[in-house]
Amino acid sequence: MPHANAQPDLAGKVAVVTGGASGIGRAIAVLLAECGCRVFVGDFDPLEENRSPSEQLGIVDQRCDVRNEADVRSLIERAVAEGGGLDIVVNNAGIGMVKPIVDVTEEEWSACLDTNLKGAFLAAKHAIPALIARGGGSIVNIASNAGILPRAHDPVYSTSKGALIALTKCLALCHGPDRIRVNAVCPGPVGDTRMMNADLDQAPDREAAVKQFIKASPLARAQGRMISPAEVAQSVLYLVGDAAQMVTGTLIAIDGGKSLGVPPVVAEDA
Repeated sequence: MPHANAQPDLAGKVAVVTGGASGIGRAIAVLLAECGCRVFVGDFDPLEENRSPSEQLGIVDQRCDVRNEADVRSLIERAVAEGGGLDIVVNNAGIGMVKPIVDVTEEEWSACLDTNLKGAFLAAKHAIPALIARGGGSIVNIASNAGILPRAHDPVYSTSKGALIALTKCLALCHGPDRIRVNAVCPGPVGDTRMMNADLDQAPDREAAVKQFIKASPLARAQGRMISPAEVAQSVLYLVGDAAQMVTGTLIAIDGGKSLGVPPVVAEDA
């Protein structure tokens, strides 16, 4: 009998991970590869520092702008051609948008919705036929706690992630008969990601901003730290593995309770 903490064996599986050059996406790509999966990573800005580790793990890195259908199609087709099929798609590519709606330009709206939502649509569109040909598979969309409950400071970002959750449920319903499972992971606040670092770099007081992010999540606050990309990756690993064969259309919030509601008042807030 396998050990309760044993990682799933993904030998023979082929995966595509978008936004996989850093942060959550990189953690997912590395974990899948360590479990035996052949991983094809698409990212708008591939990092040279990943070249050697990727080669050692058998990860293929390719530039991919998920807003561009030709780029997404090319990534999926390469995975199918070189991997011999496709079993897993992780739609991780995303950007933030912290701005009042009255200050958002049409170009900014399009950039956010196209990256966070259209990218997942394009990946699903081109991946689903390959997954069906394989006899089924798994799609995991990386959404956000902002998609579970609206947030006042980033309405466009929240809208994009809420729509991504809706897309997740629709695709799960549509393609259950094809044995394709579609789920979403909703992280936040996660440290050591491009998005988080960009927010922190813009803050007048970086240390104070870190404390605010931690304070917003009950468990993060209790443990005195942000969530790690590796913790988010573990939830994805569960969803793509055999243990989740009957799990579809669901959300896993890796947010330390941030999306539950108003947290209890602690002594320092009183």
